[in-house]
Amino acid sequence: MNLPGTGNASSGNALELRGITKMFGALAAISDVTLSVKPGERRAVLGSNGAGKTTLFNCITGDFLPSAGLVRFFGEDVTVFPPHERIRRGLRRTYQISSLFTGLSVMDNVYLACCGVSRNRFSLVRPRPDDALVQAAEMLVEAVHLTADKDRLVGELAYGQQRQLEVALALSGAPRFVLFDEPAAGLSPTERADLVTILTSLPAHIGFIIIEHDMDVALRVADSVTMMHNGRIFKEGRSDEIESDPEVQELYLGGGHAHH
Repeated sequence: MNLPGTGNASSGNALELRGITKMFGALAAISDVTLSVKPGERRAVLGSNGAGKTTLFNCITGDFLPSAGLVRFFGEDVTVFPPHERIRRGLRRTYQISSLFTGLSVMDNVYLACCGVSRNRFSLVRPRPDDALVQAAEMLVEAVHLTADKDRLVGELAYGQQRQLEVALALSGAPRFVLFDEPAAGLSPTERADLVTILTSLPAHIGFIIIEHDMDVALRVADSVTMMHNGRIFKEGRSDEIESDPEVQELYLGGGHAHH
């Protein structure tokens, strides 16, 4: 697949990886990964456990610094930036490990996330109800289908609703690009269908990468797919091409995928 804008920082990609390699001792978790995602594009990264998907995410967020290669975010070289500098530029991620305040309400969690990424960080003054951040939080709660539960304590929510809340937190502060780390993990079929609706109805300008074990969820929310295998890119294409590709099916269905 031809990568647009190779070697041109102003090529208009939201995210550009060039030759990313990450070594752990003598082991390469990912090798020479080159990838471009346009603004507003929705990309799924698929592959079995150990394919390198999570390591790739950690290099994009700055949780890991790559051993070699380049990461650009909207044309800017962010390869060695710490995570908070990338967040400031509009990159967000969800974590598989819950990052929620269970003793606070849904609304308070989202409001605090909105405060945290706005300029006046965690001011303890009680907000006025017309506060723009309160309105932003209300909209996010609605976007992830939690309006009916907005005053409930997070610790009382069902697991699936907590995962929906994690999506809302990742969307706080008007991000330009979001990394979703297995958002469907542990969800029931009904909750998965709800998640697909939430992700497909995000504002068109927000691009994202979704790592997902559930190939069906991934293919329904993404325009394009990058398939990883043994730390390298194995195949890329449109969702419908990848779904019908015999090599992908062999790798996915023959590779012990069903047990997860």
